[in-house]
Amino acid sequence: MVLLGTVRRWDGVAVGQAVSIDRVHEPVMVGQVLGNLSPEPGQTLLDLTVGAGGHAAQLLERLGAGGVLVGIDRDPAILQVARRVLAPFGASAILRTARSDALRAVLRDLKITAVNGVLMDLGVSSLQIDEAARGFSWRGEGPLDMRMDATQGRTARELLLTMSEQELVHILFRYGEEPFARRIAKELKALSRGAMPRTTTELAQLVERIVPSRLKGRSSVHPATRVFQALRIAVNDELGTLERTLPEIEQALVPGGRVVVISFHSLEDRIVKDYFRSGRQAGVFSEVARKPLCADEAEVQRNPRSRSAKLRFAVKALAA
Repeated sequence: MVLLGTVRRWDGVAVGQAVSIDRVHEPVMVGQVLGNLSPEPGQTLLDLTVGAGGHAAQLLERLGAGGVLVGIDRDPAILQVARRVLAPFGASAILRTARSDALRAVLRDLKITAVNGVLMDLGVSSLQIDEAARGFSWRGEGPLDMRMDATQGRTARELLLTMSEQELVHILFRYGEEPFARRIAKELKALSRGAMPRTTTELAQLVERIVPSRLKGRSSVHPATRVFQALRIAVNDELGTLERTLPEIEQALVPGGRVVVISFHSLEDRIVKDYFRSGRQAGVFSEVARKPLCADEAEVQRNPRSRSAKLRFAVKALAA
């Protein structure tokens, strides 16, 4: 296995901030992305969550030698994977480490005034989840981190230490729709600083103890899944970033330009739906998806991650 990324320290133990490049990360709903972005040779596109470069490679194939794709990701480790994947496209693929809501600053630095299309694939990639050292999942032992960019912001553990009980209830209930949010928050905030979970396994085991035993075994979903999702969203300010990014996309698109957003969470999908609909009513967008597009059964069987994916698109009006 080849690992990319730097080695950092976690509570005195060296761990790798790295992602594997010998596993294939299959992008979701590729056909629908290509169909709704409609890339043409020579255009300039923006992939705001380029990840491992799966969608970007498909788009670059259609842009040809005269086209350009700017790929942005806030995770510098996974961006190294994208560099390897997109290397065959040479100067046509331009990659930058940044948050999606900084897209226009990135474009200004590149002296790009506008783009023909924008793709935003939300959520966390399987490559990130599978690296236990990143702390995104209960499946492997790792530090309770969950940051997309491990050089910035508070870790999940630091968030648990600094939030009030009521703030934690709000996060668990709103971002994770966790039915036992109050009980979990109460148990966590009753712990001393030293007893607060330091690893993904410790947190998962604590949640398992709290969930009523009569409910265990009724679902294939691990009891801690909602808690991990809620903390990840909070740590990375995912919903706030999305809300700030959508107006930036609107401003960056040429008239007639297209935007595609893939979400994996009902709150994300609602933000995108409401923004596109209000933009349609205001005349900013000439066309928006009436309903979200979903992966077909064949893709779901091949790639279970696509089951929860919802794709929405919008077209900027020619005279907004």
